[in-house]
Amino acid sequence: MIKTPTYWAERGWRAVLLLPLSVLWAIGSLVRDSLARPARATVPVVCIGNLGAGGTGKTPIVSWLYDNLASRGWQPVILSRGYGGQLRGPVWVDSTVHTADDCGDEPLMMADTRDVVVARDRVVGARMIEARGLHDVIIMDDGLQNPHLEKQVRVGVFDGGFGIGNGWLIPAGPLRTGWRKGLSMLNLVIINGADSSGIGARIGDQLPVHHVTTQIDQDVVDSFAGTPLLAFAGIGRPARMFDSLQAAGAQIAQRLSFADHHPYSAHDLTRIQEEAHRHGAEMITTHKDWIRLPGDWRERVSLLPVSIQPDDAEALLQAIETGLHSPDPDASKQAASAGST
Repeated sequence: MIKTPTYWAERGWRAVLLLPLSVLWAIGSLVRDSLARPARATVPVVCIGNLGAGGTGKTPIVSWLYDNLASRGWQPVILSRGYGGQLRGPVWVDSTVHTADDCGDEPLMMADTRDVVVARDRVVGARMIEARGLHDVIIMDDGLQNPHLEKQVRVGVFDGGFGIGNGWLIPAGPLRTGWRKGLSMLNLVIINGADSSGIGARIGDQLPVHHVTTQIDQDVVDSFAGTPLLAFAGIGRPARMFDSLQAAGAQIAQRLSFADHHPYSAHDLTRIQEEAHRHGAEMITTHKDWIRLPGDWRERVSLLPVSIQPDDAEALLQAIETGLHSPDPDASKQAASAGST
């Protein structure tokens, strides 16, 4: 698990040197896709993913979609690969039994109040969901590039502050698939946070675009008024968490960044605690990081909950529901466009 390379943000010499490997990546993806025979589940699938590697804030969006579809009468279930976990699945995640080492941090975090299945083979996971017979929509967390399970609605999430970086394929850039091909895969787009990268203008009118903002729990921040904080995070873009804390009025004494899904070692935790003592600070981290901490450490570190707020929640939900009702996945792009404002 590594941090997002800084050279992904620009077309500098490091990225240029890696371009030949990006060609190999493209060839490998083409061969994989040409050999795949997508299976269709009897339960419609909406996939929340991204075109590139690195965090875009998908997990809060998946959780928000699950909760809002449930409130509208749907019986949703989340299907995850379980990145970082040891279990290949398929398995129903139980937050009272499993750990982040078992099923990954994100599935465990979401399973606290939601039905979640972890399966490395998404088709096998979908078949297990079908066999249970209790759910009428699968929310697939990541996996836009997975060619084996058909999706009725494909939602691409972009970080407004990063966009697509330098626009090149892995490893020279962050993209898992080329820009034009990637857009052709999507039915609608969600831009998470202020669009300082100009990704919205780049998409233009090619797809319906919805905007969401990630909000931290202000009550938690206010409870630390006048208290210095040591903030640490191992997510796609730790700076997003730090900046949100500061904007909410927190007094941040130190920021510590780790790689996405970073497994905290005893050495890491000792370092974090020593730095907190040096600054006379309280320790705080994201829910995703907190769930990866040992049990005794969860009593020492404060959890910072986050939620998302769409600019137009009703329009976003209608676009997704219209696509889910469409019998033809290829027609759901038009359906999503019709439901967009």
